[in-house]
Amino acid sequence: MKLYTRKGDKGETSIIGGRVAKDDVRVEAYGTIDELNAFVGQAAALLAADAGGSWDDLLEELYVIQQELFDCGSDLSYAQPAPEQLKVTADMTARLEAWIDRHAANAPPIERFILPGGSLAASMLHACRTVCRRAERRMVALARTGQSCPEEALRYINRLSDYFFAAARAANARLGVRDAEYERGARVFRRRLKADE
Repeated sequence: MKLYTRKGDKGETSIIGGRVAKDDVRVEAYGTIDELNAFVGQAAALLAADAGGSWDDLLEELYVIQQELFDCGSDLSYAQPAPEQLKVTADMTARLEAWIDRHAANAPPIERFILPGGSLAASMLHACRTVCRRAERRMVALARTGQSCPEEALRYINRLSDYFFAAARAANARLGVRDAEYERGARVFRRRLKADE
């Protein structure tokens, strides 16, 4: 099988239900999800190469997330999907929430905004978080055009950025690396934490 078709040489690509320009807002959305998937793969490769850390739980989660990002991209590739064609489900989002809660419980309480970084593992997960936020913005832009943007996929991507934040903080905690706080920021999370107690 040849890897090139020459069909995109004039700046168009196929979606399920037609052809669009390669800079179409739908292509931007699922293209950013593809970019995110590559960053997740890089984070997983980094964790797998760390002989000193035990990252089996995170590696398993990242593998599932990579599969589900393909599902998100698939859902976005339809010009007008029928409900039965969509792959992203509420169960996937609920599972992310359970993972977020577990990682958050394994990190110190947070009071201020934190700087992305600390350990290399956390830095990669923060990079995933920022690309995930961009994918979400692209999906919102798609929805604002009035075109089909599956709601559960958007909900999943929104929750996924929270997952990467929680996983990055948990990775720092596991390695004994303290999160660096944004020094000029107020204690913005104090009231929320008190309300939860």
